[in-house]
Amino acid sequence: MSTLILWLGDQDERLLRALVVRRRRPLDRFFRAVTHGADPAVVIVLTGGLALGLLPELVAVGRRAALTLALCHSTVELAKRLVGRPRPRLPIGMEWLVNPPDRFSFPSGHAAAALAVALPLTLGLGTPAAPLVLVLAALIGVSRCYLGVHYPGDVLAGWTIAAGSAAAAALIAGPIH
Repeated sequence: MSTLILWLGDQDERLLRALVVRRRRPLDRFFRAVTHGADPAVVIVLTGGLALGLLPELVAVGRRAALTLALCHSTVELAKRLVGRPRPRLPIGMEWLVNPPDRFSFPSGHAAAALAVALPLTLGLGTPAAPLVLVLAALIGVSRCYLGVHYPGDVLAGWTIAAGSAAAAALIAGPIH
């Protein structure tokens, strides 16, 4: 098992390094802006606003998103403290392009929060907005690696926690009416 973990860690570092050495200034600005879409204030205000009736037709979706986000966030924070993986060490001459919110890398809270809110929203929005919401959530996850504050495995773990939280919220709350 430890051989597998070492191999996965090595692959994570290689993928991250391959991404950050290909940074370009226009993408730097783009991903800095995108990543803030999952800052705590943004996701809390969005889900809270929907749950409280900002858009009356999306109240049930907003409540599901709030429940999913609460389950997801508590799982992410517990995992961060249990695993304690430090933030990536970037190649010489490279630096993080944003300040991380804490010292732990695994799992990515931003990637998790983005997908935790996006999954319930896709149910209420339908096409063509639903795919755009999922693309934004995916871009937020990618941004965390591009900016150098997470390994790709951290993002995948965050997305996995978000998907599990969405499934748990559906079991707890039942179908969205």
